[in-house]
Amino acid sequence: MGKRTDVHVTGAELYVVPVEGRLRLKFGKETPKKAGGSCIRVRLRVADAAGRAAEGWGETPRAVLWSWPSETASGDRADAMGEFCRALTKAWAGFDAAGHPLEIGHAFLETRLPALLEAFNATRTGKEPMPRLAALVCNSAFDQALHDAYGVLLERPTYETYNAEYMNRDLAAYLTPAPDANVAFENQYPEDFFVRPRPDNVPAWHLVGGLDALDPSELTGTEPDDGVPVLLPDWIKRDGLKCLKIKLRGNDPEWDYDRIVRVTRIGKPLGVTWLTADFNCTVSEPGYVNAILDRLMREEPAAYQMILYVEQPFPYDLEKNQIDVHSVSARKPLFMDESAHDWRIVQLGRQLGWTGVALKTCKTQTGALLSLCWAKAHGMTLMVQDLTNPMLAQIPHVLLCAYAGTIMGVETNSMQFHAPGASAPEKAVHPGLYDRRDGMLDLSTVSGPGFGYRIGEIERALPQPIATG
Repeated sequence: MGKRTDVHVTGAELYVVPVEGRLRLKFGKETPKKAGGSCIRVRLRVADAAGRAAEGWGETPRAVLWSWPSETASGDRADAMGEFCRALTKAWAGFDAAGHPLEIGHAFLETRLPALLEAFNATRTGKEPMPRLAALVCNSAFDQALHDAYGVLLERPTYETYNAEYMNRDLAAYLTPAPDANVAFENQYPEDFFVRPRPDNVPAWHLVGGLDALDPSELTGTEPDDGVPVLLPDWIKRDGLKCLKIKLRGNDPEWDYDRIVRVTRIGKPLGVTWLTADFNCTVSEPGYVNAILDRLMREEPAAYQMILYVEQPFPYDLEKNQIDVHSVSARKPLFMDESAHDWRIVQLGRQLGWTGVALKTCKTQTGALLSLCWAKAHGMTLMVQDLTNPMLAQIPHVLLCAYAGTIMGVETNSMQFHAPGASAPEKAVHPGLYDRRDGMLDLSTVSGPGFGYRIGEIERALPQPIATG
C-alpha cells in the first residue's frame, strides 16, 4: 500500500545547453582542446494517483573527460553520451514505477539503467564501451528533475520529504551495514543524517587547475581579457578565498611537490587556511602519495598542516583496482570521488582504508543521498565536489553540501572556467551562488518547492528539445 503522495513519471524532455568557456580545465591525463562545453538539461513531468501533475528540472555538465577517461577522441565519447541521453529520455518516460522520488530513482538505478547501458554498449561494435560513471552522469539530470518535480507537486522543498511522512520504506530497504559496524538502518531516513537547520552560507573551495597561472611569469598572452581574474593571487584577494583545491599530475612527484609548495607560499600570506590535493586517479601505488606527504611534513610543515584531505589519487574503478590505502589515510583523510559510484563501492573503499567520500549530484541525487547516509552512519567524512556546475546545475550541487554537513564547505569553480555571463539569468535570481564573497557562497535565495530554483523567475531562453518522451 503506497502513500497518497506517491508519483509516477508521465513524460520527459531533453535539452543540450551550450556553455561558453574562458579557460581550459585539465582532467587527469587529458586536456580539452578548447574551453567550454555543454550541459544536459531535463524537464520531467510527474503525476500522482489523483491526477495532479507537476514538472521538475535537472541539469549537469556533459563531463566527458571526467566521466569517461580514455585514449580515444573525446568527440566520439561526447556523441555517445548524447545518444545515451536520448535513450534515457524514452526509458524514463516509459518507466512505470511509482512512489517517492528516492524509491523511483533507486529502482531505475538498480534495474533499468544497467540494462539500458548493456544494450547501448552492444550497439557500439568495435568502439569503446561507455563506463558506468558516464552513464550515471547522463542519468543524473533525469533523476534530479524527478526529485525537483516531486517537491513542486507537493509545494514543499524536496529536502523536507526525505522522511517517513513521504517515503514508503526506511533506509534498511536500500542499505546494508558493514559487518564490522554497529549500525542499523531500520526506522532511519535520509533526513536523520541531514544538518538542520540548513545553513545559508557555506565555505567555497577554489580550484587551482594544472594549467592555471600562479604568477605573471606563467602568462602566455592568450588569457581572456574579461575582467575576471586569471592569476591565483588575484582570485584569492577578490573572493576572500580561504580554501584551495590543487590539481596534481600524479605521475611527476617533483612537479606535484613543487605545486603544493608554491600554492601554499602564495595563499598562506593572503589568508588561505586550507588546502586539498587532488591527484585525479593517476597514481598507481600509495608510496607515491606517502612520499610527497612525508617530504612536506619534513621540509614544508606549513603546507602539510594546511592539507585538510587528499582526494582520489588511485584509479577510479575501485573494484578492478583494490589497492590497500591505509598507509595514506594514516597520514591524511583520504576521500573517494570518481570511484564512489554508490554506497556499495563506498563500503569497499572503507575496507581498503578510505576515510571520506566526495559526493556529487552528477552521480544522481538518489545515489548521493544513499551514499551520504551509509558513509555518515559508518563514521566517514563527507565533501561535495564540483563538476564546474553552471546555471541550474549549481543549485542542487550547493544544496547537497548544505544539508550533508561536509568537512569544509563545497568546491565551486564555474566562475573560474566559464565565461562571466554563462550563468547570468540564474545569477539574477540567486546572486550569492555564482559569486564567492569573503570565501563563502550564499544560498539564502534558494527557497520554495522542489530544489528552490524559482524557475519561473529565471529568464533563460532554451534551445528546442533534442528528444521527448
